[in-house]
Amino acid sequence: MEGHGGFEREVFGIMIETNRLILRLMNENDIDDMLKIFTDENVMKSFNLQSFSREQMKKWVDRNLDHQNKYGYGLFSVILKSNQELIGDCGLEHTEFEGKPCVEIGYDFLSKYWNQGYATEAAKAVKDYAIEELSIDSKSICSFIRKNNKASQRVSEKIGMQKIKEYKAYNISRYLYAFSKEYFI
Repeated sequence: MEGHGGFEREVFGIMIETNRLILRLMNENDIDDMLKIFTDENVMKSFNLQSFSREQMKKWVDRNLDHQNKYGYGLFSVILKSNQELIGDCGLEHTEFEGKPCVEIGYDFLSKYWNQGYATEAAKAVKDYAIEELSIDSKSICSFIRKNNKASQRVSEKIGMQKIKEYKAYNISRYLYAFSKEYFI
């Protein structure tokens, strides 16, 4: 399938193809590749967390697979077309903000692939998929971004989100980004 934003159902689950990326539903075989991301020193520093153990990574992947089974969507493994490497994850998580149901767009990428537009490309494709294929109302789509994470804030802005409000969660200052201020205020 060619072009930006193409959607295709596959044996391995839903696939989205962009110019440079393939996004397919995460599966249990992705644990070791995901562990490369969650042991990447720069990635974990951005979360202010210690690197994951393989057991923690398995629990994290299993939690996402449970989410996929429950809601019919979740995180996609992001594969770079040029070398077939799993370079990140990007997807949707059913959640809530201050009691309002919403769907979060989130992503994590190996740091050697930062600042090359991959997160924006993946997030835009996931946003389009959520609206066009899953019929998720764009008003309920959000992102929760740490206040000091300027790169993720730029990604949200590039896909059309705006900063809605500042809040604290787990004693960390964050911003809520969304397409609709009215829905969350």
